[in-house]
Formats: sequence, structure tokens, C-alpha cells
Amino acid sequence: MNNIFTNAMARNTIYGSVLVILLFFVLTFGTVRTLPERVHHENITPQVVLGKAVWEQNHCVGCHTLLGEGSYYAPELGNVYQRIKHQTNETHAGPFIKAWIEIMPTDAPMRRQMPNFNLSKTELNALLAFLKWFSEINAANWPPNIEG
Repeated sequence: MNNIFTNAMARNTIYGSVLVILLFFVLTFGTVRTLPERVHHENITPQVVLGKAVWEQNHCVGCHTLLGEGSYYAPELGNVYQRIKHQTNETHAGPFIKAWIEIMPTDAPMRRQMPNFNLSKTELNALLAFLKWFSEINAANWPPNIEG
């Protein structure tokens, strides 16, 4: 291989760099333009804030994901309300999720088990409020299927 940097190589490098920079600006502009439509600041109550604190204190992200961020050991929880409604045909998923958290671990053989964090009723209700609030985010169709 010849170690000479030719004019054609320099021209292609410049054109490639300009193309990448233009692509970056186009994608950035598209995101900046659609982001205000997707902002979800309404209904952030003190209970939702407490639920986020409970989520962080118990390191739920160590097993679960929210919109794809976190660990893939346990199910995605960004759409848990829609998923439970879809699976159980119930209008309110909160009681089901609350009961699920309270009965863990079930000691079912050959099954991943969630530890019981012994949450108080206030903490559990706050966590449910946080998950419900999170499920209402316009996540641009993420996750791509109802199963998470």
C-alpha cells in the first residue's frame, strides 16, 4: 500500500465530513422540532416525585428498563400499564401491579423472582403513580411491541 495521500483521497475525506455534518444537523433539527410535542410535564404530582425516589432508592433499574434504559433482566416497565390492561382486559392496571409487587417472591421454581422490598402503602402507591405517569409519555412508539 502506498502511503501517499492523494488529492482524490483528500477530496473524498472532505466530502464525507461535510455529508456527516449535514446529516447530523438534519437529524438534530428533526428532533428539536418534534420534541416540544412529546414533552410530558403535566401531572407531575408530589406522589409521582416520591415514586421516582422509591424507584431510585430500590435500584429498580438494576433489573428493569424504562424506555429501553436499564438492565434487561426483568420486563420493560415503560409500558407496564398498557401491557397489563392488554393481558388482563382490565380498565385499571394499578391493583394488579400493586398485588404483583406485594406477593413477590412467589418461590415458583425455574422462574426469575423479584425481591420483596417491603414497601409501605405510601411508597407502593407512589411507585404506581410514577409508573402510570411514565406510561403516558409519548415515547415515539417505544417499546416496539406491547410485551416490552
